[in-house]
Amino acid sequence: MQAAELGRTHDDRVYGMLCAINALKLARHIVRSEPEARVLVLNLELCTLHLNETTDLEQVLSFLLFGDGCAVCLVTAEPFGAALDSFRAVLVPGTRDLITWSIRNSGFDMVLSGQVPAAIFDALHARSGEILDGASANSIDLWAVHPGGRTVLDAVERAFELTPAALSASREVLRRYGNMSSATVMFVIEDLLRSAVRGLSGCAMSFGPGLVAETMLFRTAG
Repeated sequence: MQAAELGRTHDDRVYGMLCAINALKLARHIVRSEPEARVLVLNLELCTLHLNETTDLEQVLSFLLFGDGCAVCLVTAEPFGAALDSFRAVLVPGTRDLITWSIRNSGFDMVLSGQVPAAIFDALHARSGEILDGASANSIDLWAVHPGGRTVLDAVERAFELTPAALSASREVLRRYGNMSSATVMFVIEDLLRSAVRGLSGCAMSFGPGLVAETMLFRTAG
């Protein structure tokens, strides 16, 4: 995966992947099937379009958390940036109402429950071995976690028993830009790769409606 300009060769497009890591998984499948392929992944989020006048406190807090963002990356078979190793989706049963998007007369209506961090902690803590493919959290050098909010990052930190410094890139992206939905984890990955040396192991994850955690293991390729 690398940032680059792309000369147009094909016009095959897939829209609405909802999650950056899910899009990277599809891009990796394409490149593994067609080694000469160059797949452009674009995450464009205009979260401020959802702003509406409301007296619902949960909705007001959601509006304050989100911001607009755009990220682009190129997935190829070339040995640059990061090597995408494996992907896993962790679906949390009984949580479908914790994050919802509904189209109503005034536009998108989002619900982001305060129960999300606890649900994320329970799921990640129970399935950490599966997510890390049997490795220990201490063996992961880079953590690119979607900063859905401060309490979400706190839940991930506790679930994997990480040091406070492990999620510093995620916390900094949240502080500077807010939650930009699918684009946010790409900002975190870009920040980590900017100063990373070759051969470091990494774990990326993002969260969305379902409740589902999409996770990815990767290595810095130089």
